[in-house]
Amino acid sequence: MSASFPHLRMRRGRSSAWMRSMLAENRLHPSDFIWPLFVCDGRDCDEPIGSLPGVSRWSIDKLGAKAREAANLGIPCIALFPNTPTDLRTDDAREALNSGNLICQAIKAIKDAVPDIGVLTDVALDPYTSHGHDGIVDIAGNVINDDTVEVLVRQALVQAEAGADIVAPSDMMDGRVAAIRAALEDEGHQNVAIMAYAAKYASAFYGPFREAVGSLGRLKGDKRGYQMNPANIEEALREVELDLAEGADFVMVKPGLPYLDVVARVKDAFGVPTFAYQVSGEYAMIEAVAAAGAGDRDALILETLLAFKRAGATGVLTYHAVDAARLIS
Repeated sequence: MSASFPHLRMRRGRSSAWMRSMLAENRLHPSDFIWPLFVCDGRDCDEPIGSLPGVSRWSIDKLGAKAREAANLGIPCIALFPNTPTDLRTDDAREALNSGNLICQAIKAIKDAVPDIGVLTDVALDPYTSHGHDGIVDIAGNVINDDTVEVLVRQALVQAEAGADIVAPSDMMDGRVAAIRAALEDEGHQNVAIMAYAAKYASAFYGPFREAVGSLGRLKGDKRGYQMNPANIEEALREVELDLAEGADFVMVKPGLPYLDVVARVKDAFGVPTFAYQVSGEYAMIEAVAAAGAGDRDALILETLLAFKRAGATGVLTYHAVDAARLIS
């Protein structure tokens, strides 16, 4: 039976910096972070993204330096997202299957510069479609699940052949993980991992990302027909269970902070590597609070990232990866 006040004083454990450090239940490390980078066409390009202050799109020739920066800080993996030129966006997303597209070029540039850093690629069609959806649509504008899965499989193979270490289907189509896993096995890519966006919600926090990949304003309708209802958590557990059964190596919850309860439930239920994406809207809010003088930026970054670890996240995709790694190094 535990002692009670005054024999037990909980504040004794908070009385000094060394005591607080010794008793900390969770810690951040640079290896907890995956750094998302946006890729643009051209050369010597650094295109600031208005709704993501401090974040830019980078041309291929700039990516080697970014990879070295990440590796020097101990960040193990980079996630890549393209801003496909408008003239290459089509209804059938054919540029996603081009072995010379921006993502494939970016993989090579990063691996040439830092062979041992991990590269994660997004498997989804919205950066390549003229209509902004994550899949192939019918005449009524509905995303066709099975036709989309066929294209996603081919996209994942193109990325794996270019050297991606992790392919991450973010489209929320039914059955796509099993189809991608089977294709990777058949084509000799047994070591390419799948990080499934297993619980991806139809969220209001994605706006700045859509600007970053050039899909803002293109989207016809919305994505609630395939992304999850923010009201649901049991459904998220079913989605995770299905993706794991289909061959996902890791799973992801997206967005992050508004869905920490989902992260915790997933980790408790399945005990698998569970990642969270601190999405663009979350990043933008922290930057806005700091810019307004309403909070200390460094403290806000570290506190929010620590919340992911406390909830059970194995790692976090965050635009603050480099900032956080510097702060804790």
